[in-house]
Amino acid sequence: MLAVAASAVDEAGTRLEGIIRRTPLERNARLSDMTGSEVWLKREDLQVVRSYKLRGAYNFIVQIQDEVRDVGVVCASAGNHAQGVAWACNRLGLSSRIYVPRNTPRQKRERIRILGGVAVEIMVTGETYDQAYQAACAHARASGAMLVPAFDAPPTIAGQGTIAREIVEQLGELPDRIIVPIGGGGLLAGIAAWSAENAPETQLIGVEAAGAASMTAALCAGRPVALESVDTFVNGAAVRTVGSHTFPLIRDHVARVTTVDEGRVCSEMLAMYQHDGIIVEPAGALATACLGDSVAPERGELTVCVVSGGNNDVSRYREILERALVHEGLKHYFLVDFPQQPGALRRFLADVLGPEDDITMFEYVKRNNRETGPALVGIQLRSRDGLDTLLSRMVHSRCAVRRIEPDDPVFRLVR
Repeated sequence: MLAVAASAVDEAGTRLEGIIRRTPLERNARLSDMTGSEVWLKREDLQVVRSYKLRGAYNFIVQIQDEVRDVGVVCASAGNHAQGVAWACNRLGLSSRIYVPRNTPRQKRERIRILGGVAVEIMVTGETYDQAYQAACAHARASGAMLVPAFDAPPTIAGQGTIAREIVEQLGELPDRIIVPIGGGGLLAGIAAWSAENAPETQLIGVEAAGAASMTAALCAGRPVALESVDTFVNGAAVRTVGSHTFPLIRDHVARVTTVDEGRVCSEMLAMYQHDGIIVEPAGALATACLGDSVAPERGELTVCVVSGGNNDVSRYREILERALVHEGLKHYFLVDFPQQPGALRRFLADVLGPEDDITMFEYVKRNNRETGPALVGIQLRSRDGLDTLLSRMVHSRCAVRRIEPDDPVFRLVR
């Protein structure tokens, strides 16, 4: 028996009518041309709170509003669920306390305050979502406030699943596949619950960030397990342990789960911004980032990708561009020991750099003797094909050069 039935998703859809925005379903020319198929985007970045999370939060809270009118609700969130809870509580006249980890972008914190108004109290604690969740649970036990789970509760899952209903209604037919980002699994579980009964022939694919692949780990272990470490860059989907309710739905009704490197996510974010005019957060680019790589639709197939959120802090674009360039093989870093002689840097520029290579970073680390001085040098290439030539010229230079790979601890100095 399903933890969430298709009928629960339909009931949630009725509750949400006139409350949430029926977000557009749009054909994307760039991705359709790239794959040679039909690719459509479900634009949850255009939801009232700029993410799909409002669906689950409102569906949960509206059903328990009378029980919590005196004690309020509490939740933990990386930012988007919090906005949904804040908006729902503001609309329903309930108080809420929201715990967010320290890495939650400032933009999301400000949006929580704006959407919640006087109804919301924000508590910043912990380095990850899971630590914020522990704090929220402790507050719920101490105060009697109702905990509103971000993903692992049947009402939340049912609310998120209403996206599947909308996709089919808007298309007027069943798509060949729906690609969905995964954090704790609530969105994909809800889509799976509805599709198992209403769209069994549609292939469901989940996509995780490689540095936070908690569903992949759970599927390998046969149960939810805690990751030893989590890369929080894709903060909207950086969850250490998937849900006990979400896991069986995904295990039993999702065709497969794949992962995408964070650098590839950054490249896709930039492509969506520059080519499509769509501003997404990292988690919002997960579904489209896997196209043409781990997911290759066949000609004539119709694929829907869920763009899960658009709450991106503009201050992050410098890091996003940096990660994208490194992923694409266009930017590289080196430790270079320059001879402490007149003209050493000039000779390096003349002998090693190609005509279209550019130094983007140059910092002396220290001068450890009279003959050499190590420097941290960043070089951007016009084409990734130029790397072998650059490395060959470095070998024949008078400088001792060590390339810094992305997994080198020194690389953290430049990111």
